[in-house]
Amino acid sequence: MSISLTTDEKAILSSVSIPPRPEVLLKFSEEAKKAEPNISVISNILQSDVAISAAILQVVNSAAFRRCKEIESIDQAIMTLGLKRLVPLVRAVALQSTIGDDPKLSNFWDSQTEIAQFSASIASKLNKTTLSNHAYMLGLFHFVGVPILNQHFAEYSSIIELANQAGWDHAADEEVALFKTSHTTIGALLAQQWGLPKAMIYVIYYLHDTEGIFTSGELDQSGLDLMSILKLARHLQFIKSNPENTDNEWANIVDDVVDHLGCDEEELTELIAE
Repeated sequence: MSISLTTDEKAILSSVSIPPRPEVLLKFSEEAKKAEPNISVISNILQSDVAISAAILQVVNSAAFRRCKEIESIDQAIMTLGLKRLVPLVRAVALQSTIGDDPKLSNFWDSQTEIAQFSASIASKLNKTTLSNHAYMLGLFHFVGVPILNQHFAEYSSIIELANQAGWDHAADEEVALFKTSHTTIGALLAQQWGLPKAMIYVIYYLHDTEGIFTSGELDQSGLDLMSILKLARHLQFIKSNPENTDNEWANIVDDVVDHLGCDEEELTELIAE
């Protein structure tokens, strides 16, 4: 499998800047991958970037990670959360810091964080706890192409408006027609450049191109599990934000998700209710 770029996309990408991994994230990832990571070294790496270390402390003291006692240092954050849980968090914080906040995309990062939290919770409820960290990180990264394209194209707001009306599956087709590329291609390229696992890269790439994806062999078992979890999480976030509207993206894939997970729609409804 590989990310396929058209000639038009290659031309467009010459003017669309995909942010590289920050130096602090490169050093952090190298140390975290070691058989016996040095916690002191990791702490020093994170503290060397004031913005990232401050953002980490802000997140770990938020409602999602709330503890009885406030975490006041990076050392405490590492000891409290553990390295496995800290890795996706550091990547997410670095990503948000690198991309920045776009006033035209209000609450973008809040919604992505919510999807990430739903993803991790769903993985646990489906007894796929080994995928929880990947599901969380995928939830945070999967839509990063949207703010990147929004920064580069003044008329991108029309795509966002269309997505709000008809869903992102439909808007993604219009995106390609207008800009010769899509937020999923951009997101997959960034995920590749930032060293995310291959399964996650391809889930991002095929996010809105899902017809036949569960039988085509393009995604392995892990990828199909992550696709199912992410689609469920996106549906949860949608019905929470738009309780009166129809989630067309979910309608397009619900049957495949039900078949893949080996459950019926009633069981899925119970999971969503939980």
